[in-house]
Amino acid sequence: MHRIDIIREHLRSDVEPNNKSTLMNNTSSKHSQKEQILKNAHFSTRAVSKGYVHSSGFESALPTPIVASSTFELDDVNHGAELSAKRQVEGKSPFLYSRWSNPTSQSAASQITRLEEGFGTHLCSSGMAAISTVLFGLLSKGDHIIVFTPVYGGTHEILSAELPRYGIDVTWVNDHHNNPNAMEEYSKLVIKGRTKVIYSESPGNPTLSITDLLLVSALGIKHDLVSVVDSTFASPYNQTPIATCGMDVVIHSCSKYMGGHSDLIAGSITSRTEDLHLKFFQQLKLFGGVLGPFDSFLLARGIKTLDVRMERHNRNAQLVAEFLNSHEKIDKVFYPGLKQHPQHELATEQMKGYGGMVSFEVRGGVEAGIKLVENLKLIVLAVSLGGVETLVEQPSTMTHGMVSKVEREKFNPFIGWLRTLFRHYSRFEKCIR
Repeated sequence: MHRIDIIREHLRSDVEPNNKSTLMNNTSSKHSQKEQILKNAHFSTRAVSKGYVHSSGFESALPTPIVASSTFELDDVNHGAELSAKRQVEGKSPFLYSRWSNPTSQSAASQITRLEEGFGTHLCSSGMAAISTVLFGLLSKGDHIIVFTPVYGGTHEILSAELPRYGIDVTWVNDHHNNPNAMEEYSKLVIKGRTKVIYSESPGNPTLSITDLLLVSALGIKHDLVSVVDSTFASPYNQTPIATCGMDVVIHSCSKYMGGHSDLIAGSITSRTEDLHLKFFQQLKLFGGVLGPFDSFLLARGIKTLDVRMERHNRNAQLVAEFLNSHEKIDKVFYPGLKQHPQHELATEQMKGYGGMVSFEVRGGVEAGIKLVENLKLIVLAVSLGGVETLVEQPSTMTHGMVSKVEREKFNPFIGWLRTLFRHYSRFEKCIR
């Protein structure tokens, strides 16, 4: 029996996302008809279409308007009471206070919901705000979480340093090989009554390892766990974990591909179900890590060009990975689009494209890597990814410097690797020569 068939035996029959409207959002019949058309439209059409918000003056504006208001006028006391109780009022504004919901932010959030094909999306002030909101929204003292490595350095830090302070235990899983007994072996890690979440990052930062999201989803369903994936390195253009794999929660650092221009810090949480969406709303409302209207506008604008940008990212990264793979000064290249990548077949199965990130090991280790990044003329030495620039960095000394050498070597023995996002292939070819 094929791997997918084995896994799907464990999947619910209701993995199709619930396409209801987001929290505190009234819909019109005209909007409902439009959304039904967009549901079956090409990705680019869904991306460029403005997110819907039922608000006077907002619907008729062609671009997403910036609503720079902290609070909103109410029709009467009952209107305010109903909104405070998180109940919609027919024919009246659904907005009370911008920490709860803002028209600009809600519009951008609905764009992401449409692309991810989930129930609803919350926007956060950063990718880490999204991650911490999800973790603290799902976990309490005495709970247990299973985490597939590698993960982003900040995520590793909150899992290894912060969660234990709250009495939450973490089990790390480092197995990205084709394992026919994975379901049984990982099931043994589940602690009955305590394990609540199974967390993954795919592609993983910085080694670009691929996690079997169908397997993660099936484990979550089998053991009643919430399955979470950080899909930042893929973007919704390359994979939609809720729609295709039945994952419960998808996180993005929208500072990256979604924004696309290196000019905002933002994060998103897309949920498969209404219950999870409401749970994260409560957490976000109280912790306060929401995204403001100006950054929400930038995010909404960036999403409209996600299709064309990701197409170019994918193409250029593939060309650069192949170029580096044959270069005499490069020992190893980590890119899912290369056939020798250990999860190449899995990536091809669950992704539309392989992304714009390439990690590679320079011959000579850490010092050789430092020498290269400090002597490039056109490529910029900087952290982050997803903008229009070509960037390069050294994770072992920079973004993953907070991860101990012992921990880093658990998920990859190569300590001199570099990570880069390629926007212009020709630039890199000239630089490295």
